[in-house]
Amino acid sequence: MRIAVLANLKTNAPKYEGMSADRWDDLDNPRTPDAIVGVLQRMGHEATFFEASILPPFNLIDRLREYKPDLCFNIAESHFGDAREAQIPAILEMLQIPYTGSRMLGLALALDKAMTKRVLKTYGLPTPEFQLFESADEPVNAELLNEDGELRYPLFVKPNAEGTSMGANADSIVRTVAELRARVEGHLSRYNQPILVERYIAGREVMVGLVGNMPDVTFMPILELDHAAYGENHSGVYTNEMKTLYGLDQYRYHCPALLSEAQTRELQHLAAETFRATACFDVSRIDFRLDANDNDKPYILEINPLPGLNPGYSDLCLQALALGWEHDRLVAAIVEAAIVRHGLPETAPV
Repeated sequence: MRIAVLANLKTNAPKYEGMSADRWDDLDNPRTPDAIVGVLQRMGHEATFFEASILPPFNLIDRLREYKPDLCFNIAESHFGDAREAQIPAILEMLQIPYTGSRMLGLALALDKAMTKRVLKTYGLPTPEFQLFESADEPVNAELLNEDGELRYPLFVKPNAEGTSMGANADSIVRTVAELRARVEGHLSRYNQPILVERYIAGREVMVGLVGNMPDVTFMPILELDHAAYGENHSGVYTNEMKTLYGLDQYRYHCPALLSEAQTRELQHLAAETFRATACFDVSRIDFRLDANDNDKPYILEINPLPGLNPGYSDLCLQALALGWEHDRLVAAIVEAAIVRHGLPETAPV
């Protein structure tokens, strides 16, 4: 089978005046697509990496027409727009080229955190109360305020359509209306998009990774971030700094997480329902907080249908290792799930 690996490298990303320092933190370094190409070649496929941009000098559409892939392995984040992760899949569907991972709807939905939460609420799935701010002086929803007009509980402030914990740090936790407005104003200026404000769930942070499609899904061992190992510097927040600046030797986690069998089953059930409700396919990682003030009740924070695949480093890859899956097996499982879903022959002619 001939497979094109599509990704966006940080080194190829646009540069512009006023760009925030973390603007391209969710893009890949060459190690990830190179590793995926290597896995596919060891599986017996012909595989090549393409920068996922239609602009010169990359000219993705022309290059795909010339390469004629049977399948694309898509991890492209793209660059601009609130549905940017759906842009490459839209092109692939226009060209009628099958690809791994979620389709346009699921990718556009999952990147919009507020819209995802609206869908989860419709399905009766637990997610923290929230409000989306397009200006810092908008009235605060009554359900977020107490009888004195102050915040009923701490809130968490973050950009609505970013990944890699961009804009998430200890200062994201706000406890007064004045702090809330100041933080929203700063984020609006920096990220130029609506800002999500949700109830801050103090407690454990766990991630459920899964590969496959219903009903044939493999759950990865649940990963729990060991916030206690980081002291007060991060205030129990999985920050952008931790994801982008820390090496694996600085990353503190438990995998499998220290959970009861009943907790594990509940989290897997909620992850599967989130995966289904948001129209995702082949692979995803669902992030939760367990409420320390309510018997570890789980709350869904978000779903990531394009989880990092940096071998031996990304959260999903660490979960796979805990299952006994090396990077080769993880990538192969994603490809196999896509092949079955698209009804492709296992060995298309090269």
